[in-house]
Amino acid sequence: MKIRRGDTVLVIAGKDQSKRGTVERILTKENRVVVQGINIITRHVKATPGLRQGGRIQQEAPVHVSDVMLVCGSCNRPVRVGYRRLENGSKVRVCNKCKETIS
Repeated sequence: MKIRRGDTVLVIAGKDQSKRGTVERILTKENRVVVQGINIITRHVKATPGLRQGGRIQQEAPVHVSDVMLVCGSCNRPVRVGYRRLENGSKVRVCNKCKETIS
Protein backbone atom coordinates (compact mmCIF):
# COMPACT_ATOMS: atom_id res chain seq x y z
CA MET A 1 0.00 0.00 0.00
CA LYS A 2 1.44 3.37 -1.01
CA ILE A 3 -0.31 5.39 1.72
CA ARG A 4 1.09 5.52 5.24
CA ARG A 5 -0.13 6.77 8.58
CA GLY A 6 0.21 10.55 8.90
CA ASP A 7 -0.05 11.24 5.15
CA THR A 8 -2.35 13.96 3.87
CA VAL A 9 -4.87 12.55 1.40
CA LEU A 10 -7.62 13.90 -0.84
CA VAL A 11 -10.91 11.99 -1.14
CA ILE A 12 -11.72 11.46 -4.84
CA ALA A 13 -14.98 9.50 -4.55
CA GLY A 14 -17.97 9.25 -2.25
CA LYS A 15 -19.97 11.65 -0.12
CA ASP A 16 -16.87 13.47 1.14
CA GLN A 17 -15.39 14.05 -2.31
CA SER A 18 -12.73 16.82 -2.58
CA LYS A 19 -12.08 16.93 1.20
CA ARG A 20 -8.60 16.59 2.68
CA GLY A 21 -7.52 14.88 5.87
CA THR A 22 -4.68 13.00 7.50
CA VAL A 23 -4.57 9.22 7.72
CA GLU A 24 -5.08 7.94 11.27
CA ARG A 25 -5.10 4.17 10.77
CA ILE A 26 -4.46 1.70 7.95
CA LEU A 27 -6.36 -1.58 7.65
CA THR A 28 -4.15 -3.52 5.26
CA LYS A 29 -6.21 -6.73 5.13
CA GLU A 30 -9.33 -4.83 4.02
CA ASN A 31 -7.42 -2.27 1.84
CA ARG A 32 -8.99 0.58 3.80
CA VAL A 33 -7.79 3.70 5.59
CA VAL A 34 -9.32 5.79 8.37
CA VAL A 35 -9.00 9.51 7.59
CA GLN A 36 -9.48 12.21 10.21
CA GLY A 37 -12.78 14.07 9.69
CA ILE A 38 -13.83 11.99 6.65
CA ASN A 39 -16.73 9.49 6.36
CA ILE A 40 -18.30 10.38 9.72
CA ILE A 41 -20.92 7.88 10.90
CA THR A 42 -23.22 7.88 13.95
CA ARG A 43 -23.19 4.81 16.19
CA HIS A 44 -25.76 4.12 18.87
CA VAL A 45 -23.85 2.86 21.91
CA LYS A 46 -25.33 1.22 24.97
CA ALA A 47 -24.14 2.58 28.32
CA THR A 48 -21.62 0.49 30.22
CA PRO A 49 -21.66 0.90 34.01
CA GLY A 50 -18.54 2.71 35.19
CA LEU A 51 -16.98 2.94 31.72
CA ARG A 52 -18.91 5.16 29.35
CA GLN A 53 -22.15 6.99 28.85
CA GLY A 54 -24.62 5.69 26.31
CA GLY A 55 -25.96 7.61 23.36
CA ARG A 56 -25.05 8.53 19.82
CA ILE A 57 -21.34 8.70 19.06
CA GLN A 58 -19.92 10.15 15.86
CA GLN A 59 -16.75 8.53 14.57
CA GLU A 60 -14.76 8.05 11.37
CA ALA A 61 -15.45 4.92 9.32
CA PRO A 62 -12.85 3.35 7.02
CA VAL A 63 -12.62 4.46 3.38
CA HIS A 64 -11.35 2.22 0.60
CA VAL A 65 -7.80 3.06 -0.40
CA SER A 66 -8.81 3.50 -4.05
CA ASP A 67 -11.09 6.39 -3.04
CA VAL A 68 -8.22 8.53 -1.72
CA MET A 69 -5.17 10.07 -3.36
CA LEU A 70 -1.95 11.12 -1.68
CA VAL A 71 -1.24 14.87 -1.59
CA CYS A 72 2.39 15.77 -2.30
CA GLY A 73 3.97 18.01 0.35
CA SER A 74 6.05 20.05 -2.08
CA CYS A 75 3.66 20.66 -4.99
CA ASN A 76 0.46 20.45 -2.83
CA ARG A 77 -1.47 18.46 -5.47
CA PRO A 78 -2.99 14.97 -5.46
CA VAL A 79 -0.44 12.69 -7.10
CA ARG A 80 0.32 9.12 -7.98
CA VAL A 81 3.22 7.61 -6.11
CA GLY A 82 6.32 6.02 -7.56
CA TYR A 83 9.39 4.51 -5.95
CA ARG A 84 13.09 5.23 -6.35
CA ARG A 85 16.21 3.68 -4.84
CA LEU A 86 18.75 6.01 -3.25
CA GLU A 87 22.53 5.53 -3.37
CA ASN A 88 22.53 3.89 0.04
CA GLY A 89 20.03 1.26 -1.21
CA SER A 90 16.95 2.51 0.63
CA LYS A 91 13.62 2.68 -1.19
CA VAL A 92 11.70 5.99 -1.03
CA ARG A 93 8.34 7.21 -2.32
CA VAL A 94 8.46 9.78 -5.13
CA CYS A 95 5.86 12.23 -6.45
CA ASN A 96 5.24 11.43 -10.13
CA LYS A 97 4.50 15.10 -10.96
CA CYS A 98 7.37 17.02 -9.37
CA LYS A 99 9.79 14.07 -8.83
CA GLU A 100 10.40 15.07 -5.18
CA THR A 101 10.68 12.47 -2.42
CA ILE A 102 7.66 12.08 -0.15
CA SER A 103 8.55 11.69 3.50
